[in-house]
Amino acid sequence: MITTERLKSTADPLLKEIIAIRRHLHQHPELSFEEHQTAAFIEEQLKKEGISYRKGFAGTGIVGVIKGKNPASKVVALRADMDALPINEQNDVEYKSKSAGKMHACGHDAHMAALLGAAKILNALKAEMGGTVLLIFQPAEEKLPGGARQMIDEGALKDPRPDIIIGQHVMPGMPSGKVGFRAGMYMASSDEIYITVKGKGGHAAMPHQVIDPVVIASSIIVALQQVVSRFSNPLQPTVLSFGSVEAKGAVNVIPDCVKLEGTFRTLDETWRAEAHKKITTLAKSIAEGMGGSCDITIKKGYPVLTNDPELTKKAMDYSARLLGDENVTEMDVRLTSEDFAFYSSEFPAVFYRFGTSDNKGHYSSQLHTATFDIDENALYTGMTNLAWLALSFLE
Repeated sequence: MITTERLKSTADPLLKEIIAIRRHLHQHPELSFEEHQTAAFIEEQLKKEGISYRKGFAGTGIVGVIKGKNPASKVVALRADMDALPINEQNDVEYKSKSAGKMHACGHDAHMAALLGAAKILNALKAEMGGTVLLIFQPAEEKLPGGARQMIDEGALKDPRPDIIIGQHVMPGMPSGKVGFRAGMYMASSDEIYITVKGKGGHAAMPHQVIDPVVIASSIIVALQQVVSRFSNPLQPTVLSFGSVEAKGAVNVIPDCVKLEGTFRTLDETWRAEAHKKITTLAKSIAEGMGGSCDITIKKGYPVLTNDPELTKKAMDYSARLLGDENVTEMDVRLTSEDFAFYSSEFPAVFYRFGTSDNKGHYSSQLHTATFDIDENALYTGMTNLAWLALSFLE
């Protein structure tokens, strides 16, 4: 059996290289479904290690394969996402994004670098490793319909089929060296809501001659909060938020229509379906009751992310052996979403967090902000814990 000491001694010389890989990826971010240079770079890294792979899933997705002794005995898949966000980076660092308006503000560069680090560790130890490890480099986590669903549908995980899939995500605010797990329901479903409220525009000084879609839209936004406050079980985490309201009128012009865009999130799939009906019925009835009408589209996004309880408990125990009990924590549920949920719907899964802040309070900017960055020492935990979990589940 491979020991923690053996794994660490294999990983120690790699950290400088993995930091350089992360910085290269950070400097060259690509948006969802556009990760062509990123995919080419990953291919180069896999070729350099002599790791076989298949490519072209969901456009730019890659599946690497590392076979140990008795490769058919068990299969563990490790996943990293590849896409960046449409954000203009404000960090003043030497590895700042070179692509204006694009930035790895969600840590996907760190996810890829850590997975490549884990791949290098596992490849070096494969003669002593049981089973097979799949390396999933997945595009488009940040944009519906998400790359995970497409990779599954295109057969990326069919031959061989994993017995377990593991993913990890950076966690600002958690110190480097620590990891966090949550068994069972962990992250919310995520749906997009688009409402067009239609009325009759006209002069703002003559409201009796118009059907004001601004007032109707305002009433809909306020009334739909009852979906959370009155229709939802108080013990069921639920969020309904509208982040975009577009009314192209003027100070003295009431427009013909108003467009609303929002998100609905919850941790229960049955309630999710029921809430969609409530939102639609309530919005339409309010619009019609005030003399107007509305068109509503709810784009069903990512499902609830559920971690296998038994495997998560084992993963916490394994991580404690590597990192120490004091560095393994239990996470709260989150109303953010992740398309890793598609994997957890199909395969036994564990999705966890690794800390990226240093002990001085640096690197604490939140995800999806223009100042997000990580303590690069966290990459050591990212790659070693991922590799250790794979080895432990293969034993």
